[in-house]
Formats: sequence, structure tokens, C-alpha cells
Amino acid sequence: MSLPKYDALFNPLLEAIKRLGGSASVTELNEEVTKSLNLTDEEIAAPHNERMTELQYRLTWTRHYLKAYGLLDNSERGIWVLTAKGKETDSVDPHQVRRFVQERSRGKKGKLPVKTSESPIDMEMVEVAEVVLEEKWREELLAALLNLSSSAFERLAQRLLRESGFVEVKVTGRSGDGGIDGVGIIRLGGLLGFPVLFQCKRYQGSVGPDKVRDFRGAMIGRADRGLIISTGTFSLQAKAEATRDGAPPINLVDGEQLLDKLKELQLGVAVKMIEKVSVVPEFFDGI
Repeated sequence: MSLPKYDALFNPLLEAIKRLGGSASVTELNEEVTKSLNLTDEEIAAPHNERMTELQYRLTWTRHYLKAYGLLDNSERGIWVLTAKGKETDSVDPHQVRRFVQERSRGKKGKLPVKTSESPIDMEMVEVAEVVLEEKWREELLAALLNLSSSAFERLAQRLLRESGFVEVKVTGRSGDGGIDGVGIIRLGGLLGFPVLFQCKRYQGSVGPDKVRDFRGAMIGRADRGLIISTGTFSLQAKAEATRDGAPPINLVDGEQLLDKLKELQLGVAVKMIEKVSVVPEFFDGI
């Protein structure tokens, strides 16, 4: 079975977000859709570029088509939610969705980028400008990360963990240390704290389960929890190994999550906006 095109993913994605309770992060949504597809490991891991797989790329367009159709919306924190219309919609006609979005976009051509041959879908859509701008800063940020030296990337991870609430974060980076690049202490409620070992991987591809097993082996007797931060992706086997029953858990931060976190913390990313806060009563009616 070959990878489904973006429009063949409309209904699987709708079904997935409903199973997840009507809201989900991109990672949760992608994983839930993937579980419902009859794909081989090779097809799932097929790369689109250095930071995402081809399936993840197509799901990006799937989400934005459904957003333009009025079934999904997304927050500034990257959480996708069903709209009122989406909650009432069990399935869609892919042809109807494509036609609606493309006809709607024809009246806004002046706001759209030039069509290219690189995209697997019709670029004349209302959400294209948003996706292109999103891709631009992500590609620039990833290029900057890949251009860092190993020691600089470890220091960046140290800063990221400190900004995320870790204390006593130390970079070891010693050779022969089993791949452990550092350790930090995460505090719970300001009272309890436990050490977390971390490893940094400036990968342009997929991290396999062997790397997770090796890291866990190095953790034995030193900490009960680990963290691997990568600029690339993690294979399904790596994710399964990270959460294997009976083994110390290892949290995985892939390239997409890393870019989002750097943006959230504004580390190497400048976010300009005018904040206007107001309460939306309708939100609570829809929960």
C-alpha cells in the first residue's frame, strides 16, 4: 500500500481527532492517524525533508484543508480542535472539500504565493500563505540548529531545559559516557525533585530503537528517567522502545517538537504580536 494522498486522509484525520476527545497536538493527531492506516514501517518513515516524514507533510496539508473547510481550528500553542461544524460532521466527501477550498481561494489569489511543482496538491487554497510562512521560519531555524557544533547544541539543550523548569542542569558530554550528554533535576510542586539524564542528537534522519536501548543501558544506576532531544524524527520502533513496559521510560523530543519549544520560549525565535485578552463564553458551552 502506498502513502495516501492528502485528500484520502480527510476522514481518517477527522475520526482520529474525535477519538482523542476533539482536541490534540500535532504529534498526538499524527500518531493516531498513523495507527489507523495499513502502512509498512518503511512507508511511515519515508522522509520528506530533514525534519519530517512524507506522511507528516501530507497530514499538514490535510489539517489546513479541513481548517479552510471549517471543520478544524488551531490555537497559537499548536493544539488542533474540532469546530462546532466539525463536531457535527462524521465524514466528508474529499472531492467536495477540495472544490470548496479551491473555489474559495480563487477570490484571494492576490494573497497567495506563486504555484510551484514541489507540492503534491493544488497550491490555490486559502491556507497556503499560512503554511508557507510556517515552513519558512521552521526551515531557517532547523538550518541554524544543524549548523551548530555538537557542544553548542548541547548548551542550547541545557538552556532549553533551564527555561522549561529544570534546575542544576549540567552538560557532561564526555566520551565513553554511553551517549549521556547531561543531567538536570526536574522539580514537582517545588518540593520533590528527581534527576533526568538527557542526550542530544543533531540528526537529519530517523533515530532508531538501538539508540534508545543504548541510552537506557547507560542510564542504569544513575537515573530512572531519560530524555532524547533530536532535530530529526524517531521511528515507530524507537517510540515503542522508549515506552516499553518494565523498562525505565525515555521521553523523546523530535525536530518538530524542538522547533515548537524554541518558539514558545523565544530562544533564537522572535515572536511579535499585540495581545488582546477577552473571555469567550461560547468556549465553555462547547466543552
